[in-house]
Amino acid sequence: MNGNLVKMMLKDEGNERFQAGELDKAIECYTKAIKLCKDKKVLAVIYRNRSACFLKKESYTNAASDASKAIDVDATDVKALFRRSQALEKLGKLDMAFKDVQRCSTIEPKNKTFLETLRRLGAEIQAKLKTTFSTDSRVQNMFDILLDEEMDKDKKEKAANNLVVLAREDAGAERIFQNNGVPLLLDMLETGKVEMVLAAIRTFAGMCTGHKARVRGKVKTGRYKLCSIMAVDNEDIALATSDLFQCINDSLTGGDRRTYGKEEALVLDASKDLKSILLALLEMVASKKVSGHGRDQALNLLCRNVPRKDKKDHDHSKSLFTIDHGLKKILKVCGQIPDLPDQLPMTENTQLIASVLLDKLWDDLRCDPERDHYREVCKFDPNDMDRNIHAINALSGLLQGPFEVGNQLVGRQGIMEMMVALCGSEREVDQMVAVEALIHSSTKMSRASFIITNGVSLLKDIYKKTKNEKIKIRALVGLCKLGSAGGDDYSMRQFAEGSTEKLAKQCRKWLCNSAMDTKTRKWAIEGLAYLTQDADVKDDFVEDEPAMKAMFELAKSKDKTILYAVACTLVNCTNSYEKKEIMPELIQLAKFSKQHVPEQHPKDKKDFIQKRVKRLLKGGVISALTVMVKADNLLLTDQTKEMLALIPLALEGSAIGKIRASHALAKIAAVSNPEIAFPGERIYEVVRPLVSLLHPERDGVQNYEALLSLTNLAGLNDKLRVKILKEKALPEIEQYMFEDHDHIRQAATECMCNLVTCKEVQDRYLEDGNDRLKLLVLMCAEDDEKLQRAAAGALAMLTAAQKKLCTKMTLVTLQWLEILQRLILHDQPQIQHRGLVIVYNILNSDDNELAKKLIESEILEILTVIGKAMDNPKRQLVIDVARTCLVKAMDLGLIKPFTTPS
Repeated sequence: MNGNLVKMMLKDEGNERFQAGELDKAIECYTKAIKLCKDKKVLAVIYRNRSACFLKKESYTNAASDASKAIDVDATDVKALFRRSQALEKLGKLDMAFKDVQRCSTIEPKNKTFLETLRRLGAEIQAKLKTTFSTDSRVQNMFDILLDEEMDKDKKEKAANNLVVLAREDAGAERIFQNNGVPLLLDMLETGKVEMVLAAIRTFAGMCTGHKARVRGKVKTGRYKLCSIMAVDNEDIALATSDLFQCINDSLTGGDRRTYGKEEALVLDASKDLKSILLALLEMVASKKVSGHGRDQALNLLCRNVPRKDKKDHDHSKSLFTIDHGLKKILKVCGQIPDLPDQLPMTENTQLIASVLLDKLWDDLRCDPERDHYREVCKFDPNDMDRNIHAINALSGLLQGPFEVGNQLVGRQGIMEMMVALCGSEREVDQMVAVEALIHSSTKMSRASFIITNGVSLLKDIYKKTKNEKIKIRALVGLCKLGSAGGDDYSMRQFAEGSTEKLAKQCRKWLCNSAMDTKTRKWAIEGLAYLTQDADVKDDFVEDEPAMKAMFELAKSKDKTILYAVACTLVNCTNSYEKKEIMPELIQLAKFSKQHVPEQHPKDKKDFIQKRVKRLLKGGVISALTVMVKADNLLLTDQTKEMLALIPLALEGSAIGKIRASHALAKIAAVSNPEIAFPGERIYEVVRPLVSLLHPERDGVQNYEALLSLTNLAGLNDKLRVKILKEKALPEIEQYMFEDHDHIRQAATECMCNLVTCKEVQDRYLEDGNDRLKLLVLMCAEDDEKLQRAAAGALAMLTAAQKKLCTKMTLVTLQWLEILQRLILHDQPQIQHRGLVIVYNILNSDDNELAKKLIESEILEILTVIGKAMDNPKRQLVIDVARTCLVKAMDLGLIKPFTTPS
């Protein structure tokens, strides 16, 4: 076949495909035609047409490129010039776009579209210039105020806050960067004044967020400067600098996935910068020049950014690098003894954060040789007692972190004997360190047995003789842990009858002593965490209301290292730990073969557990648990959260206990991210307690918060939505949609909005003989914007999923068209967008008569006004959907297209 004929056929087919909206196939046809075409004029037409396709697909770079190729052939081709102008405008190149449309208006001076675009672009360019100059003057003015020694404090604070806000906007950050802002910010850091330093750091954070070029400049010039700032003894400054480091890390690694304009095109290798930051943080970990707050933040940054977040990612080089260059430094932190002179500055959380980091690094290793290397670095020689008191303390850190590593070290010859020997030392600091190490190492039954044989008398002597309260309480906790070594096995009690109750009584006494410091009282809770495995101790504790309330108050304190012990105590008191049922036949077989069979304490039966739960609820356990779950701290591990006893209380407690615990769960799930509050499979266990609150006998607050919680859960994934439906929540949620109480009705409608993606829910709306769909349509006309938004969202998703519902919604009420018009004219973009989606769904519903009726109404005029509006980032979604509706109406032949390709 003749090449020219094929070329023209492909061009014509491309035009037809374009008219039909098949853009990809049109591009394919035009591309093939370009390869065959040798006639420059025809080639220019094809490039111009393909440019139109790329414009429709929002591939603006390709659209501009093709239009330019057409213009190269014919500089007066107005269609190509205008298409390039449109593409350049979308790419943010307003001045170039203005020049193209200016040429168009010169060629066709009476063309209204060209003249209107020319005016609009001119206005936008002027506005942009005005904003730029305005921003420049504002930035300079703020710096002048901040660096003026005589300026009053209030004005300086206001200027500092304004600078921070400006830096969070891309345009503002760019102006600060371009207007010599970095040296001025460095001058602010040099002042040493807290407010000035904080303002400078937060401004840097805004400038560095998502911008690699600025970040790389900052890393090269100010890495060590930032470390020295984070090292100061000020918690606010340390935290702000840590946030800046996190912004830098996210920008360099791609952790910040937001879009920040054209700078995103800059692709640079950030590995050297990340390595330099990692080395700088590791230097801070063991430096004496770093404050306790600064050390905490350095360790926190390492915890967040070194181990892999996803174990499917095979690259764990950062962990291996940290182990090679920093493991000894982290162990040095764990080995510090605050009571000795010349120690590293630390807070009450420092050593536990270091233990968490050790555990995360160990968990990130992938093979045995890597683990062997880790263990090798941790080894020490137990021969020199004075030198190794720090090593024993570091061992305590390992036992609180990667227990497997610490436990193996404890098993080495001479280590256990050394700890026992230190207990008998005359130096109080030796006793304190050794007792703590014994506490942490006696987790395994074999270790506990060894210490019971060799060290109990020493611990008793220390407890009786020492006048140092810190050592006394640690010795007590050591005895508590040894006393609980048999767990909840009644037959494996380590001490004589009544001894554990006496130990627990002393722990409760110390716990209630508000004159003692928090750290010392924390050890009392540690003791109870071990002893409450004994049912007698559990009963005594829940009967002691002052002790319970003292523990709950401590759980709300700033010291988050206490949370795990509190959670353990509550789990023990409520028997919420997982325990496998043993078949009676196996018990008989074990007895026959003279094997040990665990025995249940008489007070661990169900009726005793329920009584303890009631006492805990009366004592205020729910408010304490709520605070614990909300705690935003690395020390609050997933394990701690999972141990919180709310879910078992809600599922298996007494009637009143179930309601209160379920309500507590609802409060948590309503105001926090449920995936964080209830990690893993625990989140699915929460559904049933929440659904139980949708009962008519429950009060309005419980109904409302349960609906909010179910809304959050239903928005997470299909599996949770199915779980909610399986728990028969749907009829109850529908019932609350008819509720008179505004808040409950709104919450129910929002919950339904998140459930309508399920086929089962859609089928209920397809059923005849009910008012479900009518209610949703009428709710779209309500004055309550939140209710209106939820109803419109549900209707938009339903009509998208089930085309039959588009027709059905017009039959349930005569007001449907008026309601739809009200939605698409709404001043709230979210509601307006949902209304426009419903319009598009109707046009796309295959009901041509309905589509025709819609376009013949005032809807068309509204769509045209919205579609013709200038692009606006705040309303772009609305404008785009309106334009899509107009294109669909053109495809259906209901309105005529404005332009077509050649």
